[in-house]
Amino acid sequence: MKKFVTTTVFTLIAFTISMAQENLTYQTPPASIMRLADYERAPQVSIDTKKQYMLLSYRNTYKTLDDLNQQEMSMGGLRINPVTNIASATNYISNLKVRKVTDKEPVQVKGLPVNARIAYVTWSPDEKKIAFTNTTSHGVELWVLDIVSAQAARLTEPVVNANMGNPLNWYRDSKQLLVRLLPKNRPALLDTKSELPKGPIISVSDGSKSQNRTYPDLLKNATDEENFVTLSSSELYKVDLDAKSELFKGKDMYAGESFSPDGNYILVTTLSKPFSYIVPLNRFPQLSVVYDLKGNLVKTVNEVPLSEVLPKGFMAIRKGKRQMSWRADEPATLYYVEELDGGDPQTKADYRDAIYLWKAPFAENPMLMTKTVQRFMNIIWGNATVAIVQDEWYDTRNEKTYLVNPSNPKEEPKVIDDRNFQDLYSDPGHFETWKNVYGKYVLAINDNCLFRIGDGHTPKGQFPFIDELNLSTLKITRLYQSAYTDKMEEIFDIEDFKKGEALVRIQSKNEYPNYYFRNFRKKNALTQITHFPNPFESIKDVYKELIKYKRADGVELSGTLYLPVGYDRKTRKEKLPLLIWAYPAEYKDKNSAGQSAANPNEFTFPYYGSFVYWVTRGYAVLDDAAFPIIGEGKTEPNDNFIEQLVANAKAAIDAVDSLGYINRAKVAVGGHSYGAFMTANLLTHCNLFACGIARSGAYNRTLTPFGFQSEQRNYWDAPEVYNAMSPFQNADKMKTPLLLVHGEADNNPGTFTLQTERYFQALKGLGAPARMVILPKEQHSYVARENILHLLWEQDRFLEKYLK
Repeated sequence: MKKFVTTTVFTLIAFTISMAQENLTYQTPPASIMRLADYERAPQVSIDTKKQYMLLSYRNTYKTLDDLNQQEMSMGGLRINPVTNIASATNYISNLKVRKVTDKEPVQVKGLPVNARIAYVTWSPDEKKIAFTNTTSHGVELWVLDIVSAQAARLTEPVVNANMGNPLNWYRDSKQLLVRLLPKNRPALLDTKSELPKGPIISVSDGSKSQNRTYPDLLKNATDEENFVTLSSSELYKVDLDAKSELFKGKDMYAGESFSPDGNYILVTTLSKPFSYIVPLNRFPQLSVVYDLKGNLVKTVNEVPLSEVLPKGFMAIRKGKRQMSWRADEPATLYYVEELDGGDPQTKADYRDAIYLWKAPFAENPMLMTKTVQRFMNIIWGNATVAIVQDEWYDTRNEKTYLVNPSNPKEEPKVIDDRNFQDLYSDPGHFETWKNVYGKYVLAINDNCLFRIGDGHTPKGQFPFIDELNLSTLKITRLYQSAYTDKMEEIFDIEDFKKGEALVRIQSKNEYPNYYFRNFRKKNALTQITHFPNPFESIKDVYKELIKYKRADGVELSGTLYLPVGYDRKTRKEKLPLLIWAYPAEYKDKNSAGQSAANPNEFTFPYYGSFVYWVTRGYAVLDDAAFPIIGEGKTEPNDNFIEQLVANAKAAIDAVDSLGYINRAKVAVGGHSYGAFMTANLLTHCNLFACGIARSGAYNRTLTPFGFQSEQRNYWDAPEVYNAMSPFQNADKMKTPLLLVHGEADNNPGTFTLQTERYFQALKGLGAPARMVILPKEQHSYVARENILHLLWEQDRFLEKYLK
C-alpha cells in the first residue's frame, strides 16, 4: 500500500491523480419521485393579536439556478449581493394575500411589484400596516401594505441597505419607519482581482491563547476591509407612509437599532475598527448609543472592544456588558448581563453572571437586579414584580428557571425548574406571552397565574399541553392536554384567556397540517381556519410506524419506518432493501439519549434532505433513526464515538430485520452534515452496509482543530480522538461504495467544500469506490430546483446500482 506523509496535522495529502470526469447535464429523477418533488408549497400564516386578519405569505417551492447565479461578495461572515445590497441567500416571498379570520377565501394584495421578491415582513405596532422590502435587479425598495384595503405601496427607490440584516423598524406611532439607506456619496467597491495590494498580509500571535473554531467568509486583506466598510455603511432615515424621508443619523456601520417600549428613545449599535481576519463581524468592536427622537445623544451605554480571544469552553463569554436590550415591561429601561467569573468557565465562582437595569435618561448608575448561578441564557419580562430568568451549564446539561422580582434585588429568586435540558420527557414547555400597552411581548399574567405551552413528549407518545402556574404557590394546574393518538396537535399560543381559545395546528400521517382555534374551556371545540390540500397524494397510503428498539448496552432507540404502498406485511415474502437516514447527537446520560421526539402521526412531508422519496421505489426507509453518542461522568461522548456509531447501526438493522421486512445484505445509510461524517465513519469501520450517501460533511477533524459539534477539547488535548474519528485519516480502510455530495459554496463552519474534495481524492487514490457530486452555487443546504432534482437522480441511480 502506498504510504503518505504529512508535515503537520493541518496538511492534507498532496498528490496527483488522473480523475475521469463525467460531463453530465442536469437530470431529473424517476416519475414516482418527481411527483413528490414537484409540489406547490402552502403559504405561511401570520395572525394579528386581535384575531381579525391573517397574512398569507407564498414562497416558490425552490429557487432556480439563475437565482443563485448572482454577484456575491463574502466578508466578515456575510455573503452579500453587492448590486442589490442584501444577503445573497435571502429566501424571498413571491406573493401576499390577506384574509379576515372569519372569511374562507383570501384577498390578493393589490399593487405588489411584478415578480416580487419580498423579505423582512414586519407588522406595525397597531397591526394595521405591514412593512416589507422588495428586491429588484438593482436594489432593495421599502414597501408598505394596508391590511384592511389589502393595498400595497412603494415608499422608497431601491436604495435600502439590507447588507447587515433587517433594515427597518417601526416608530411607536405606526406612522413612520426608521430605515437604513445607502449613503448619498457611497464610494465604488474595489475590484479584489485587479486592485494592487499595498503590502503583505501579516497576522501576529502575542502569546495569548486564541482558540477559535473555523469560520467561513472572513476578511482576508486591506481591500476586503475597505469593501466591508462600504457595504456595511448606511444612513438612517425617517420614512413616513406618504413616502417622505428625513435624515436621522449620518453615515456609519449600523448593526442594530431598537426603539424603547414607549417609543421615546432609540438604541443604536455600530461597528468600528480594528477588524479581524480570524473572527466574524459579531466579534468586531461595537459602540451602543441611545438617542432621543430628534437624534440628540442621550448616553453612550456600551463600548465593546475587538474580541478575538475567549477562554476555552462552550460557556466561555467575553468580558463586559453583553445582551443589552430594552426591558419590555417598562417605558425606557435597558438591561444587560455582565460576567462575574472573567468569562472563564474553568474559574470557580458562586455566581457566573449578573443582570443590571439602567433607567433612561441614564443619569444614575445601573442597578443590580439579580445574579445567576450558571451562565445567563434568557429573560422574559412580566411586570414590576415578575420576571422569568433562565440559566444553564452545558457540561452538566443543567438548566434552571427562576421567578424573579425585578424591583427587589434582595429578594431571593424562586427556582421553578431545575432539570437536564436534554431530558425531553420532563420539558415543562415555554411561557406564554401577550402584547402589553407598549406593543411588546411580556409574560401573560392572568388572575395571578402564568401559562406554559409544552410539546408533551412522553414514553407513550406526544400529548401537547397548556399549564397554569400560580405565582404565589408555584402550583401547576393542567388546563388542557391533547388526547390524540391518531393525529398530531401543535399548540402555538393562547388567543383568548377568558374564553380559553388557543391557536393550534392538526395533522396526521396523510392529512396536511391545517390551523384551528381550539376552545379548551368548552369541550375542546374546534374551529378550522385554513384548508390547505395535501400535495403528496401519491404517498398518502404508505405504511408508517414509529419503531422502538434497544442498543446492545440497553439504550432505548427509535426511528420512523416507512414501507411501500401495498407491501404485504403479513406474508413478508418480498425482502426489501433498507435505507437508513440519521444524524448523531451527543448526550451525558443514557436516560435522555433513549428518549424520542418522533411522532408517527406527523404528516409525511418528503423533502430533499431525507430518504422518504424511495418508499415509492420499493425500498423500506428508516428515517430519523436515533444515533446517540453518550459519555457519562468524566467520559466524553466522543471517547467511544466509533463503537457507539456501529452499535446504533447494528441495532437499527436488527430491529427492522426482526420484523421480517428486509434483506439485511442490502442496507444503505445516509446523512447530511454531521450525518455525512457519521456515514463515512460507518462505511469505514463496519461491514453492515452495502453503500452510503454523505452530503456536505467534514471528514478531516484536524481541519477543525479547536472543536466541532459538542466536542470542546482541541486537537492537542485529544489527538487520538480527532484522528480516530476522521474518515480521511482512515481512508485506506474504506472499501464500500460512497456517494459524496457537497455544495460548491458551503458556508457552514467546519464543512468547507474542500473537505469533500480532499476526501474524495484520498479515496480515489487508494482505490475505494466513490463518486463525488459538487452542486454549483449551493451553500450548506440546497435550494435550487435544478440541483435538487439532479441530486435526487444521483441518489436514485446510486441506490439502484448498489442495492437493487
